Amino acid sequence: MDELDLGAPGPGELLVRIEAAGLCHSDLSVVDGNRVRPVPMLLGHEAAGRVEQAGSGTDLEIGQRVVMTFLPRCGNCAGCATGGRTPCVPGSAANNSGELLTGGRRLRRRGEPVHHHLGVSGFATHAVVDRRSVVPVDDDVPPEVAAVLGCAVLTGGGALLNSARPGPGDRIMVVGLGGVGMAALLVAASLREELGSTVIAVDTLPEKLALATDLGADQVFTPAELAERDVRADVVVEAAGNVRAFETAVAATAPGGATVTVGLPNPEARASISPLGLVAQGRSIVGSYLGSAVPERDIPEYIGMWREGRLPVERLVSARIRLEDINAAMDELAAGHGLRQVIVFD
Repeated sequence: MDELDLGAPGPGELLVRIEAAGLCHSDLSVVDGNRVRPVPMLLGHEAAGRVEQAGSGTDLEIGQRVVMTFLPRCGNCAGCATGGRTPCVPGSAANNSGELLTGGRRLRRRGEPVHHHLGVSGFATHAVVDRRSVVPVDDDVPPEVAAVLGCAVLTGGGALLNSARPGPGDRIMVVGLGGVGMAALLVAASLREELGSTVIAVDTLPEKLALATDLGADQVFTPAELAERDVRADVVVEAAGNVRAFETAVAATAPGGATVTVGLPNPEARASISPLGLVAQGRSIVGSYLGSAVPERDIPEYIGMWREGRLPVERLVSARIRLEDINAAMDELAAGHGLRQVIVFD
């Protein structure tokens, strides 16, 4: 724990007082080196808070609650023209360099610059962010729910709604039941009545399979059970971010079906699959970053589902912790326990 100096928001930027911030594998992957980022860096990319100060050219009022999103969209580049299918080009460049979309860094530690994590850096009491990194929400959305919407739900839900787009009667499978996978499961369960779908959950941990049943899965399997019984699905979402889970997801995809992968494995990881199986059975593999989401379009849709009681996002919050508990919480995350541990700020 340390204190940093935070600059004032410039034109097009906001100072946000953080209310809640979720711990995600994308944070852990920077800590363990699976995702190489410039350091020193203040982590945290799944967060929500209230606007305390607004730079010139912004449209939000002081006190407005906002959801932070980890891939800002400029709205003008070739990536933004795809409607969410591919990332924003300037937004990705800013994220990779540890800067805001408006350019530069607003964090310093004893005079030295500190990099921003994905334009957010939410593991702190305050953050300066680009206006395009937030989506305003109403006060009835609790901070913990708002935070989880910004990554877990956008990513897991978007894998289904934006990338897979399941049809009537499709069997939907989720492989890997962390926060993103469980969010995908919740969205899949919300589609069951409309589509007549069967929802299948796959994980190595019995406690996660039990929770998946409680959250709406019709069938649950370990990877070994899945292979032994040769269970297949029309849409398979891989949300674990490791090679074995990806290979399991591809093998479990039915003829004519699609594997949608949202996990982020080590860049050096390599998987083994049969190209013939894809061709002969008409199967496809789709990559989906941030659930191929356009946050300002998709977050209001998820909030509507939450208000209707069809998307109980609060069930994804497995623990509420203090900022000073973050190292122990990272250990829990690395061990695969819990779903979303959320730092709650007073």
